[in-house]
Amino acid sequence: MDIFAMPDFDDHELVVFGRDAATGLRSIVAVHSTALGPAAGGCRMWPYASTAEAVTDVLRLSRGMSYKNALAGLPFGGGKAVIIGDSRTAKTPELFEAYGRFIDSLGGRYVTAEDVGTTLSDMQQVARRTRFVSGLGARKGEAGGDPAPKTALGVFLGLKAAARFRLGRSDLEGLRVAVQGVGGVGYHLCRLLAAEGVTLRVADVRPAAVERVRDELGAAAVSVESIMTEDVDVLAPCALGAILNAHTIPLLRARIVAGAANNQLATDEDGRALQLAGVVYAPDYVINAGGIISVAREYLGNATEAQVTAEIQGIPARLTEIFERARREKVPTSAIADTMARERIGRGGTRLVA
Repeated sequence: MDIFAMPDFDDHELVVFGRDAATGLRSIVAVHSTALGPAAGGCRMWPYASTAEAVTDVLRLSRGMSYKNALAGLPFGGGKAVIIGDSRTAKTPELFEAYGRFIDSLGGRYVTAEDVGTTLSDMQQVARRTRFVSGLGARKGEAGGDPAPKTALGVFLGLKAAARFRLGRSDLEGLRVAVQGVGGVGYHLCRLLAAEGVTLRVADVRPAAVERVRDELGAAAVSVESIMTEDVDVLAPCALGAILNAHTIPLLRARIVAGAANNQLATDEDGRALQLAGVVYAPDYVINAGGIISVAREYLGNATEAQVTAEIQGIPARLTEIFERARREKVPTSAIADTMARERIGRGGTRLVA
């Protein structure tokens, strides 16, 4: 496997493999850029079919974090970590302590936090072995803790901005929204949407997660196979990435895609396909930045929960600027966002933390 020749290798600064035989840890950290500060991003635990699949994922995710942190105005670069394993069966405190030692060996060049398959309690185990970790919990009124509700808040506010732009709607009452994935972020997003009078259709590979949203919020359960093609106003992908592709885009009936999942576009060309189909796409790393804003402010310290919320409330304005530029310049929203992020990273220069 030639990492430098991989399509998703985008001049990454660092790709490191970590292994601990005693605990079974197999982890990869990718640092895409430290131009704006130390790389920050979550740790995903997933049963990848191969090492090559894990490398592809961590490369795509780390570049997305560079762009996310840049457009959110955070003093961090972009990085990501993956642990190869099933989070339902392979977790032990010792494994996450070993992961903490791995992160500590990088000397602060990468700051980790929770992501798909990892939790606040996992990061607390990581913190036993390194200080380069966030998302650990906070006292009442302080910034920090579980980032999922903050991610959901940003997606909710961004979805409202997309509805104003595409549908001319100042409220969400009666809007039909299909949510793909109702785990940590998706569940909290559904709660916010239901409070606004949205008609929810939801799907998840875990029946218990669907039942929870159905019973608590009156959502309609649909199959994971049909959720992408539901006749709705908005599709909110909140599971894994690459779900917008040459096969699925022609089948979309939603006029807006606005969700929390990372790397929703399988390729850059899929952004153009959405534009040609008349679908307004909220670039994922712009709309889902609420969680990293919380994690970053917790790590930096001296911030309140109210300050984090105020920063998250800036997401709709950024999205609206992207929507308007895309319409004016006749280019995909994804391309506009990428250009804006690269410009900000370029202005940051090179500042390595090692």
